[in-house]
Amino acid sequence: MEKTLIVSSSEKAMESIARFLHGCGYTDITHAVSGSEARRLTGTVEYALIIVNTPLTDEFGHELAVTLAEHTGSGILLLCRADIADDVADKVSDYGVCVISRPVSRELLHQSVRIVEATRSRMLSLKRENTRLMLRIEEMRIIGRAKLALVQNLGLSEPEAHRRIEKQAMDTRCTRREVAQDILAQFGQDSHA
Repeated sequence: MEKTLIVSSSEKAMESIARFLHGCGYTDITHAVSGSEARRLTGTVEYALIIVNTPLTDEFGHELAVTLAEHTGSGILLLCRADIADDVADKVSDYGVCVISRPVSRELLHQSVRIVEATRSRMLSLKRENTRLMLRIEEMRIIGRAKLALVQNLGLSEPEAHRRIEKQAMDTRCTRREVAQDILAQFGQDSHA
């Protein structure tokens, strides 16, 4: 199971949440009593799930939840009093923070944890796909620049430049990107420009 962080200034609430999470199979649980401690911990460790039980000793907690949502890939659950839950949700929902009002039943907490896990999983999948696409776009840019270098320096047509890169990649068993980078270096151009 992945790492979990419980942020709560109430020792009783922290123990109750930790017992609940242990019952759900979470075993690697860290505790923090303040927003500043939570920020320090999340600066060095990636947590799959962060539960913030408001209010904290040094801040209310919604600011912490927003900061963590912006700077980590963690799923975040924010627990607060029922009378302010809607107002808090208005402040944090755009950041993907799930707000639950207290008192909370075990069933609702369990469902919320599962929803946050599923949402985080989907987000990480989209992030990986985005990274893959960005690398593909960068590769296409480098190959396009190499084709242009061949057109400008050797007088080849664009289809001829394309075929030359493809053939050289097959002949040398290199990627088209590597061939393109070599071509750019040959003509004194930076492949990262």
